[in-house]
Amino acid sequence: MKKHELLTQLLEDKLVGIIRTDSFDKAIKIADACIEGGVKIIEVTFTSPGTEGVIQKLSNKYRGTDVVIGAGTVLDSETARIAILHGAEFVVAPSLNIEVIKLCNRYNKLCIPGIMTVTEIVQALELGVELVKIFPAASLGMGFIKSIKAPIPQVMIMPTGGVSLDNALDWLKAGSSALGIGGSLTNAAKDGDFENVVATAKEFRNVINNYNKEA
Repeated sequence: MKKHELLTQLLEDKLVGIIRTDSFDKAIKIADACIEGGVKIIEVTFTSPGTEGVIQKLSNKYRGTDVVIGAGTVLDSETARIAILHGAEFVVAPSLNIEVIKLCNRYNKLCIPGIMTVTEIVQALELGVELVKIFPAASLGMGFIKSIKAPIPQVMIMPTGGVSLDNALDWLKAGSSALGIGGSLTNAAKDGDFENVVATAKEFRNVINNYNKEA
């Protein structure tokens, strides 16, 4: 998948489900539950065991569908390349790493770096980044997006860290282009309650669908 194609899908879906767990098998089950609930873009973080294997298995399983698998918590270009070679269609980083961005551009993959300042946003745009992640979103707050959009209206932002069912709509109304959702989507999986993950995913999907109808 070309990165412009993925970006188009991401901006339509507006949901990225973040998988961060302590087990290979559990990561697969969480991803399956998210997908069953309507979250089609899945980020598997490199803080989970066997992440490249999880990415490869999910990529093979959902090949030919509208499900997209990517990698998260990518700290360097070496990890980004491993992720891409195992099937990752996009790479998410917690910081602005120029070498990771260059590597993704080389393979025509979407890179979503984490930023916290205006300087980092401008630098990301200059490097050809289409979508940035504000992290931790809970600390920066929704006002950060509104403030950034005034002088830099063209930037597309995905808040991650602190997005929940209670505030997802508010984040969108504040100017978010997409939402990165981790614990508030997958927490029930810690107790093996994957049906709850499915149900929560459906609730998030309903929030997005209703927002899209009104927008």
